[in-house]
Amino acid sequence: MKVILLQDVKALGKKGEVVEVSEGYARNMLFKKKLGIEATNAALNDLKLQNKHDEKVAQENLEAAQAFAKEMEDWKVETTIKTGEGGRTFGSVSTKEIAEATKKQFGKEIDKKKIVLEDPIRGLGTYEVKVKLHPQVTATLRVHVSEGK
Repeated sequence: MKVILLQDVKALGKKGEVVEVSEGYARNMLFKKKLGIEATNAALNDLKLQNKHDEKVAQENLEAAQAFAKEMEDWKVETTIKTGEGGRTFGSVSTKEIAEATKKQFGKEIDKKKIVLEDPIRGLGTYEVKVKLHPQVTATLRVHVSEGK
């Protein structure tokens, strides 16, 4: 019996796949737990339409991320760090501080988890920070760290 999976099923397949299973397994396991539905012509057509819609949404998300990355190229986020005698810094600039400064200065929210810092920012100056906007889009954000109190 052909079944369309509604959720990922271990050792069987991923959501949206059409799989061949025994009739007993389909009726007693997949249908009862709402893990799948029978692959009728109407259900297959609905699946095809759903897949087209998902592809369109994914393409729109990719284009939006690319546009946002292009916009971020011109940004220079200003932030401060405590310093002592001789220009010695205390602590570091975190992704949370960068995200807050971006929201305050440009009015755009960036998730702090998407900001990639290979090493903590512990000095004064301008740094290039990667921001993972989409699995296929990574933007570069310039962060200027100045002396604060």
